[in-house]
Amino acid sequence: MTTTAPAPSDRAGLLLRVLPTGMYAGRSRVLVERSFLVNRRAWLAVVSGFFEPLFFLFGLGFGFGKLIGDVVGPGGEPISYVAYVAPALLAASAMNGAVYDATFNIFFKFKYAKLYDAMLATPLGPLDVAIGEITWALIRGALYGAGFLTVMLGMGLLTSPWALLALPAAVLIAFAFGALGMAATTFMRSWHDFDLVQLAVIPMFLFSTTFYPITVYPAGVQVAVKCFPLYHGIEIMRGLSTGHVDLSMLGHIAYFVVMAAVGVVVASKRLGKLLLA
Repeated sequence: MTTTAPAPSDRAGLLLRVLPTGMYAGRSRVLVERSFLVNRRAWLAVVSGFFEPLFFLFGLGFGFGKLIGDVVGPGGEPISYVAYVAPALLAASAMNGAVYDATFNIFFKFKYAKLYDAMLATPLGPLDVAIGEITWALIRGALYGAGFLTVMLGMGLLTSPWALLALPAAVLIAFAFGALGMAATTFMRSWHDFDLVQLAVIPMFLFSTTFYPITVYPAGVQVAVKCFPLYHGIEIMRGLSTGHVDLSMLGHIAYFVVMAAVGVVVASKRLGKLLLA
């Protein structure tokens, strides 16, 4: 006896039956379409976040890197300092694009524009809103990553065929940070709470082995650094860029899969509680 896999429409129907009534209507794509129509008139604000890690690349990678020379890269092989820093800044670029879109923009829509209240008066549910907004944050982070990856390619910093997977990795990183960022935004009460976003993002950017190896830290601090999400993103990007890929890469990928799943679940539940109460 043979069985056939359910069609995509059947799987969507199954999801609609499993979720509580009103949570999901299968129309999250309309939020992505809306975000595209709105942001095409504000493209300068969208692309501006790409330049910060690019400035770091030229300022530290080339300027400061001239004073350092080669450093120990993945696998213990010596690489130039700019080749060491560039993959880390690629991961940071994907993080920045997703986090800032999933926090500042969503908070304004939620708290002041009351956009989601109007959306939930339509057939859309909280899970549609969460998936749609996280998907747009993912797209923005992926655009930052693609642009930065193009710069690295032009500079000759991609020396391995594994680098072809760097863009999908940037998408995964952006998705995870976007999901977590939106979940955190649902707990914010005022603009003052965004200081906590900076308090989380800036230390991650500075201490997640972006500019120097983890071995410079004491053993206890190394354990703390390995808990940072950006550290795992940097390890993925460095491994793919240099061709040093091993089984530990699966652990880094699993970290982001779990992070994304938790973010989507928390964001959708919080939106449901706040908007449908």
